[in-house]
Amino acid sequence: MSTDPDLVEQAKQLLETLRAKKLSVVTAESCTAGMLATLLSEAPGAAEHLHGGFITYTKANKTRALGVSCEVLARRGAVCREVAIAMAEGALARSPAQLAVAITGVAGPDPDEDNNPVGLVCIAVAREGHPAQHLERRYGDIGRDGVRTRAIADALSELKEMAAQD
Repeated sequence: MSTDPDLVEQAKQLLETLRAKKLSVVTAESCTAGMLATLLSEAPGAAEHLHGGFITYTKANKTRALGVSCEVLARRGAVCREVAIAMAEGALARSPAQLAVAITGVAGPDPDEDNNPVGLVCIAVAREGHPAQHLERRYGDIGRDGVRTRAIADALSELKEMAAQD
């Protein structure tokens, strides 16, 4: 992943918000395969506010590592609101963080095993004491890097919004 200057700035701003609110974050990533956690790890303040991340590329690992229901995965597929929220809530429950973000989607070049189209991405943010938030995006077939870059940008934006809440 090329380091997009806008993403670097978004990551820095998020870490500043986390510092001000005394919050920490954990990631649960599928189609971005740890890219968001890597980006956050390079921002000032990461050592105090980033607990790490879960890379759950397969359905089996979503279940094993994050507790995502096998039944939901079988019925709905890996790219849907329910799975994104379960990933975020699972990461939150399995870490000392107060805030979690999940990204699940299809970066391409082909549709996934559930026939979800390239560019479909679901993002969820969970925070202790708050209802989880969900965002679905259909970026289209803009290339793997394009899908992942836009997903990371949207995830950072959603994280910052959730972190800013009282």
